[in-house]
Amino acid sequence: MLSFRLPRSKTFDALEKIARERIVILDGAMGTQIQNLGLSEEDYAGHSGCACHIHSDHPQKGNNDLLILTQPQAIEDIHYRYAMAGADIVETNTFSSTTIAQADYAMEDKVFELNVEGARIARAAMDRATAADGRPRFVAGAVGPTNRTASISPDVNDPGYRAVTFDDLRIAYGEQVRGLIAGGADLILIETIFDTLNAKAAIFACLEAFAEHGERLPLMISGTITDASGRTLSGQTPTAFWYSVKHAQPFTVGLNCALGAAAMRPHLSELASVADTRICAYPNAGLPNAFGQYDEGPDDTAKQVADFAREGLVNVVGGCCGTTPDHIRAIAEAVRPFAPRQI
Repeated sequence: MLSFRLPRSKTFDALEKIARERIVILDGAMGTQIQNLGLSEEDYAGHSGCACHIHSDHPQKGNNDLLILTQPQAIEDIHYRYAMAGADIVETNTFSSTTIAQADYAMEDKVFELNVEGARIARAAMDRATAADGRPRFVAGAVGPTNRTASISPDVNDPGYRAVTFDDLRIAYGEQVRGLIAGGADLILIETIFDTLNAKAAIFACLEAFAEHGERLPLMISGTITDASGRTLSGQTPTAFWYSVKHAQPFTVGLNCALGAAAMRPHLSELASVADTRICAYPNAGLPNAFGQYDEGPDDTAKQVADFAREGLVNVVGGCCGTTPDHIRAIAEAVRPFAPRQI
């Protein structure tokens, strides 16, 4: 596509330099940190009378992305803690910041602002961290899968039905990515991909946005294996997933979420055996317990992720659900002795 002829952003060279020298560290879970804040409905919507108050007839508690607007300092502080724990790259708090996902909260009209401010807040946190220790940090604009799938019918009685089209997704993702770029994101991370057709729409939207922007940003692409079958929800093996997205020439391809590090290991190995780009892995802190909590401590997670590095499987590592700044600190320390995977 024409976007591949665009000049590359300056982030490419900076990231590639670090990635040649060592394993790059990604941040950990945002949701876990937000949950620990114990916020109320009033906290989510913004306190009455303040400039950030959201007027809506819909409950907003649980809409973590909205906290970008109503609790910006809390979100910035979470980003900062991850950076100071060792993260080179932090993800914006925009996992659900598309019109499709925000429709559940009747917040579609806030989507562009969420992405602009989400990137701006993360950038401010990274600038604080760099001022503290001199290390460069990068902001990844987080693009989640939405709550709809383009490949599978949600109605078992009508297998041909789709709740969303490719163009619906492309348009929604396009608005998100343009906002992230406007807010100062250094790269785009399309993550937790359970349906590769959704990911293809996101990739297409990125290429359109890059063409408008006049330069290409690095793309990170991360799928999720949903169960013991070793496949994505839409049925692809890690190998098939790679061949479906390699046209995007991603800076990294990898896996996140759904599985702890131990269960992710064979699928990551398969992906590393076929992909001719960098491999990124950010597993959950084990599997959730009966109460939906994650019991795996920082040292346990770090030991398993270090095994990825020892075997030469990874170039970028971090954490997903249940991980904390302590997990990221332990992971960064555990992988320090190992060289990044050779492409």
